[in-house]
Amino acid sequence: MFYSRPVTAKRRAPEAAAKRRSSASGGRSKSPAPPNLDEDEDVPASEEAERKDRIIDVAIRLAEEGGFDNVRQRDVARQAGVALGTLYKSFRGKDDILAAALYRETDALEQRMKRRPVTGEDAADRLGSLFQMLTKAILRKPNYARAVLKAMTSGEEVAGKVVSHQIKVTRMVLAAMRGAPPDEPGSEPPTHDEIAVAMLLQNIWFGALVGWNAGLFGQSGVVDQVRQAAELLLAGAAARGREDAVATKPQKKPARGKKSPK
Repeated sequence: MFYSRPVTAKRRAPEAAAKRRSSASGGRSKSPAPPNLDEDEDVPASEEAERKDRIIDVAIRLAEEGGFDNVRQRDVARQAGVALGTLYKSFRGKDDILAAALYRETDALEQRMKRRPVTGEDAADRLGSLFQMLTKAILRKPNYARAVLKAMTSGEEVAGKVVSHQIKVTRMVLAAMRGAPPDEPGSEPPTHDEIAVAMLLQNIWFGALVGWNAGLFGQSGVVDQVRQAAELLLAGAAARGREDAVATKPQKKPARGKKSPK
């Protein structure tokens, strides 16, 4: 039951003043702003993470059902069971949601690689296996893959997630090159050439995915291009390493009393 306090003269005074102000302005009064339902929301971190996962899951499904244009924020929010304002608190738009989806999948692949590293006879073979796994993961849902490719090139809105995705892929490439995780205790830091190879392979892979999106070749064509690039880049890096070793090798001084050859 609700309890109402009796209205006193003091309580009526402000109301009367408000009426006088309203009459003076011709009876017009401003409507109160609608309440922000999410303003005082205090959600535990675990619940917030679960809510983001629901939003991402819905976006992936909508993208696979109808492509990039089928991912509409209002539909995503409704099907994920969250307010539209809540969605915008976590993601700036559908490009941001799709970029987050790719990052989440890349993180899952990195964790899987830590448990079961890729195998192969040499670095080129291991890199081929890695990019085969990465390509299969993203292309298993073709319409979603096309939506992600479009989202990843949308500009500054997704730049942070693109960089985070690249960092994770770089770590996986370095692990495949060395046959061990680059952050393994006691391991040497990555060399300039190793990082350069990792970044170039990612650029080639992305270009190959764009070619797949344009219908130039299939999934195996994407992997074949990256595998061939890995062989060439590793061979070039090894040759340059040998040249640098020869150039930095100290020259033997001629024995005392003997003239150095002219």
